[in-house]
Amino acid sequence: MKKPGYRTPEPWYPISIMWGFYIEQLIHSLPFFLKGLWMTIAVSGLSLLAGTVIGFIWGIVRASRSRFAKPLIGAWVDVIRGTPFLVQIFIIFFLFPEIGIQLEAFPAAVIALTNLAACFICEIVAAGILSVPLGQKEAATSTGLNWFQQLRYVIMPQSMRVVLPPLVGQYVLLIKDSSVVSAIGVSDVTRVGWLTVQRIPQGLLVFGLVAVLYFVICYPLIQLSNRLEKRMSVGYTRGKE
Repeated sequence: MKKPGYRTPEPWYPISIMWGFYIEQLIHSLPFFLKGLWMTIAVSGLSLLAGTVIGFIWGIVRASRSRFAKPLIGAWVDVIRGTPFLVQIFIIFFLFPEIGIQLEAFPAAVIALTNLAACFICEIVAAGILSVPLGQKEAATSTGLNWFQQLRYVIMPQSMRVVLPPLVGQYVLLIKDSSVVSAIGVSDVTRVGWLTVQRIPQGLLVFGLVAVLYFVICYPLIQLSNRLEKRMSVGYTRGKE
């Protein structure tokens, strides 16, 4: 017989206690997620910086008339763009030691992501250069500008209108691709998520936080890409008028 004032526990009561415990544990793990976030920023930042420099050089060569370097770079770009990034990073990290090149996880991740970034950026830059009307190049040649001067004062300023929006958008994709480096032991935010979910068996909660942290990095770049695209399109329309 039930005592006066006794209430039967609601069926959701144990579940609410459990979720409260999981959220508390996740809050205690926030410092580790922040360290993982910093590692993600470090890997992505270094790779995108180096990949941008290399990609611009490759893109200029790919848009040139070089009979040797152009097809060579084109073949390499096709191979990298046509194979999974996970396979590429495994080759660098696991197979390079077989030929005497021993790399730790962090430099292997940076090299692999730099190479991936350079290949995609190469195509963007080459497309931007080839979008410049041939008449602009001929006019620059007729004024006596050499190849480097044409590239600096005529071709690149016009091609950047085409290059910048997709370039920033590609940065977002490459930052998200950096999550793959967790497969070789880099303690980025994704790997922290995998380690945390072993203690907190709520994948939706843990990887929801991982998704939020990636969103914090990528959203400003997404907004920058949209703004650049609008600004460049307006400038291009005015230029045509």
